[in-house]
Amino acid sequence: MARRLRPVGLDFIEDAPVRLVFAAEVAAAPEDVYRALAQEVEGWPRWFRAVTLARPTHGGAGREVKLLGGVRFEETIMASDPEQRYAYRVDTTNAPGVRALLEEWRLTPHGSGTHVRWTFAADGAAPFRLALTASRPALGHSFRQAVRALDARLAARRAADQ
Repeated sequence: MARRLRPVGLDFIEDAPVRLVFAAEVAAAPEDVYRALAQEVEGWPRWFRAVTLARPTHGGAGREVKLLGGVRFEETIMASDPEQRYAYRVDTTNAPGVRALLEEWRLTPHGSGTHVRWTFAADGAAPFRLALTASRPALGHSFRQAVRALDARLAARRAADQ
């Protein structure tokens, strides 16, 4: 059953009781990475293995996301700054123990590529916070795998366009 989470603002990225931050470098340009994150939402399952469904809702102001294992999210886009930042807040989920959740993707030019930073900011019951903190290595692995797959996908797209 879906539960409504506490609505939080962008400042939650800095203030959350649990903040997991991951970063990676990719060869793709910031505009290509941003397009894949924010404009090609339905493509997420092609490069982020944990995501089984992603689709925009509310005319692009929200998203519906399903993960492996059956976890579902209904989200509100909180920031969509082309080539720089994409952030969304989870409004409802069937995941137990979570009270608030906000994710932010920051993109910074790095040579001819992009530095990608993903911040996972959350609050919840003590068991949820403990489990989330313990899952840092797995989330980091999932992030790195997804970013590598995204970069390969974008490289193949660039090659096909040339």
